[in-house]
Amino acid sequence: MATTHAIAAPGQTVKLTSKLRDYYTLTKPEVNLLILMTTSAGYYLGSRGPLNIGKLASTLVGTLLVASGTATLNQLMERRYDSQMRRTANRPLVSGRLTAREALWFGLGLSVAGGLCLAATVNALSALLAVSTLLAYLLVYTPLKRITPLCTLLGAIPGAMPTLIGWAGASGAINPQAWFLFAILFLWQFPHFLAIALMYREDYSRAGFRMLPEFDADGRFTKAEIMGVTVVLVLITMLPVAGRSSAAYMLCMAGAGAFFLYHATKLARSTSKILASRVVHASVIYLPVVLVIMAAWKR
Repeated sequence: MATTHAIAAPGQTVKLTSKLRDYYTLTKPEVNLLILMTTSAGYYLGSRGPLNIGKLASTLVGTLLVASGTATLNQLMERRYDSQMRRTANRPLVSGRLTAREALWFGLGLSVAGGLCLAATVNALSALLAVSTLLAYLLVYTPLKRITPLCTLLGAIPGAMPTLIGWAGASGAINPQAWFLFAILFLWQFPHFLAIALMYREDYSRAGFRMLPEFDADGRFTKAEIMGVTVVLVLITMLPVAGRSSAAYMLCMAGAGAFFLYHATKLARSTSKILASRVVHASVIYLPVVLVIMAAWKR
């Protein structure tokens, strides 16, 4: 009997590890990394005096829990459509490795725990913003993806909310500087997500997601939109806000903007999907650079 248990134990361990990995996948860790980065930036820029590390940690933990719960519930709502796309066909719910019931309780548990964490250890405003983000993402953005390309416009609102959650966590209030940071992340999402939509246009179409307008079959309108929003984004980052008007600040922001504009311009002049992927990669480099520049010139 002892031998039987010794042989069975490794298999049970592997099964448990695989199950935990699937739960972890439901939380969309790659997206959560971006959320933690923007929440941290909001907290740091919104703080005054010495940085409260404990409160920052609580803000990040609470935000991460709500974001993970939102991602889980989103995949639960879209599991039928995810099965029709190559890029999502192996997700835990689609493949049957996790059940809908498991995902529901996991997502609800994470969301409630995150909201309570923020309310109890940070402040009510940050908790309210986090819960509002969850509701907007699940009840507005998620269903609109199958109705209208304007989903990107409305989805960019909850997508930019982590900056406000972080700011509220640090200061307990939202001021014009917080909205300036919100505007940067709001605009950044358009070139980032529209480039992704160009990359996976056929996949989205198979699942019935209307991420791009039907009249734009050749992608020219979307590429022009990416270019136009990128220009506006770069100009906004260079506005003299909160004393950030030194030549060094402007030069750094101009350099970051030139890098992003270079890739957006190449995409606008081409039909290659590879260039769309490069815009996505450039956007992932551009955003943290902009946030670091803003943090370096914090007043």
